[in-house]
Order: sequence, then structure tokens, then C-alpha cells
Amino acid sequence: MHLKSIYVYPVKSLGGFNVKSWPVNEKGLLHDRRWVIVDKENRFITQRQLPKMALISTSLSEEGLHLSAESMPPITVPYESGHTTSLKVKIWNDSCLAKPALQAASNWLSHFLETDCRLVYQPEDAVRAVDPNYAKPNDKIYFSDGFPFLIISEASLVALNEEMNENFSMTRFRPNLVVTGCEPYAEDTWRTIQIGAIEFRLPKPCSRCSITTIDPLTGQQGKEPLRTLNRTRKWNNQVFFGQNALHDRPGKLHIDDALIVLSHGPKQPPLQ
Repeated sequence: MHLKSIYVYPVKSLGGFNVKSWPVNEKGLLHDRRWVIVDKENRFITQRQLPKMALISTSLSEEGLHLSAESMPPITVPYESGHTTSLKVKIWNDSCLAKPALQAASNWLSHFLETDCRLVYQPEDAVRAVDPNYAKPNDKIYFSDGFPFLIISEASLVALNEEMNENFSMTRFRPNLVVTGCEPYAEDTWRTIQIGAIEFRLPKPCSRCSITTIDPLTGQQGKEPLRTLNRTRKWNNQVFFGQNALHDRPGKLHIDDALIVLSHGPKQPPLQ
């Protein structure tokens, strides 16, 4: 078993990109969901409300964050805006410290998305803790829904595509780490694993929402995969695909890093 793909999503709910190797800091993959788009009440916005967000591409360079979309001039957002004042933004039930990003980027996003919004980022010294029901006291994240990593096996996607009679790409499910060389849904029983030199805890399966039904290439919404997951992967009125994960130390991940399962547990979710 080994690591096949690494995906980074600098802005929550916008397009991401895959890399051959990437640093891991105390919050997860460096800059992964460090930025988030918020509304006038400083509440986070995702593809759930605006599927068109899927059509915005991102990349990173020494200059900062790059945004691009069809019919829009590309724009570069510095890693630090220079703002000295901070604000609180809402990510689900969390109140998170943030700073406004470049105002021109907020204008750019508001124009493309046809809604009043702004881009904010998490300062490096900000601390957003992970749910203590699943984490250690020193576990931290950027603006992801709840965990720094989402792990999915390639075999699980193959099995789901066969169930659906579809050929969905992995990007629809927005994982950070894609692993290969195991049986479908083998990750359901993994509790601790090691990829390269970094150990991970897998405390909770990932419940899936309507974002998975949005085609990342067109922004159009359909019924799959939720229709099939409701039939095959449903538990406690939620559907699950992939495993949330936490890491025990910083380091660097590389494509083809070996994956070793250090401990197993009962299936999560507990499906037959």
C-alpha cells in the first residue's frame, strides 16, 4: 500500500490541485484551507450555497495564492494582507480568528460569484482546535470542516463507481490523501496508520453532503453519488465515504510513500 495522490485546497470549497510532495505543519498540509470565503455576517460560504465556486481554480507560488476562472483576469493574493485588525468568522459552530485578505480578491470573487462576499485567511499564530471528542488537546486545523486530512482509497472509488455505473473522478470527493494497494473500504477499519514518516489517527468516518453531487468541471449538480451512498453507505441517517484523519507530527509527504497500518478497529461506519 502506498500514497498515490496528494491534493491541496488553499481556499475552502474552491478548486484544488495535486502535487508530488508537500510539507505538513501542525495544522495539516501547508496552506490547505487557510483561506475561506465569507458572507456579510462573516459566515463561511461553500458550494452548498454556490455551486459555481467549483469553477474557480487555485494555485500557490512564492508570491501567494493565485485565483483564476473563465472570463476573469487571474489575480494573485499575498500570503499576508498587512491588516492589523482581526475578525471572527463562523465555520459551522466554530468561531474562528481570521484577517481580511486583499480587497481586490474579495471584489474579484463577488463579481464572479454574483454575491457580496469577501476572502479572509487564518493568521499563522491563530489556533483553531479540533473537536475534543476525537482529538488530542494540541490538534489544530485551518478552515476545513473539522479535520486536517481526508483519506480515501482508490479501490473504494472503483467500487462506488461500479455501484453507480459511473466514472466519477476522485476530485469530486475532495480528499487530501488518496491511497492505493488495498481492498475497497479497507480504510473503514484503520485506526492508526503511517505514511512515510508521519503517523495518522483515523477517529471518524467522513459524512458526505451535496457538494459530492456537483461536477467539479461544470458546476452542474446531479443526484449521484448520494443516491447510491444512501443505499450502500448509510448509517444513523448519514452517508459516509472516506475517513477523517489527524496527524501526530509535522513532516513532508511524497507520492509513493509506503502506507503501513499500525492498528485496526471495528468498521466505521459499522456497515455489514
